[in-house]
Amino acid sequence: MPRRCSFKLELDFPQPLAGVDEAGCAPLAGPVVAAACILDREKFPRGIDDSKNLPIEKREAIYGRLVKCSAWGVGIATVEEIDQINIYWARMLAMTRAVEALGLEPAWVLVDGNATPRWQRPSKAIVDGDAKCRSIAAASIIAKVTRDRMMAEYAVEYPGYGWEHNRGYPTPDHRRAINDLGLTPLHRRSFGLVRAIQERQAQPELVFEEIESFESHTPEIESVEVVETQHLVEQPRSAA
Repeated sequence: MPRRCSFKLELDFPQPLAGVDEAGCAPLAGPVVAAACILDREKFPRGIDDSKNLPIEKREAIYGRLVKCSAWGVGIATVEEIDQINIYWARMLAMTRAVEALGLEPAWVLVDGNATPRWQRPSKAIVDGDAKCRSIAAASIIAKVTRDRMMAEYAVEYPGYGWEHNRGYPTPDHRRAINDLGLTPLHRRSFGLVRAIQERQAQPELVFEEIESFESHTPEIESVEVVETQHLVEQPRSAA
């Protein structure tokens, strides 16, 4: 059976302890959003789990309770920053900003993944932490809901790309829209698929002029004067 989120992994660390996670590393468009969350272990919403495992209605409901009973902060790395420093370092930047947005310095930070940002604060990376650690799972919910709402707002500004439901991920409908409508300022040019589409659209289009009608005609042939010549054939003479 899959391991459920709990405080078990957190008991060895001093409080206040912050869990950190991000949302939006894989999409072709939009920012990457990270969240940091410090839970009150005596008072927290039930049902906290990895945001990817929660139906949208439940995720939204838990988010609504989390922001009322926990200390939390959100950090964002923009599309421009993603293209400038790459998605890995943009993710680290967003997580750093999320912890800084808490308004208090945690005694320890647990980060989802296999690496922590280059900061001086005590911290530990936990692979699949959003499925094991309740504080990281809480952060994943806040990050996911925050980014989903941002993409829904962007969808109003840039209609036709389906961001209100695909959130900028490379779904078939999103890829078709890019080909049909072109790129927006929110598309990540540093991503291979986006860059390939941009380069293809930048190539000059060959224009072929349609010929409406073709008149059939017989080509003129210069007349050739035939000169008749007479050939004389000398018969061999018989021997005398």
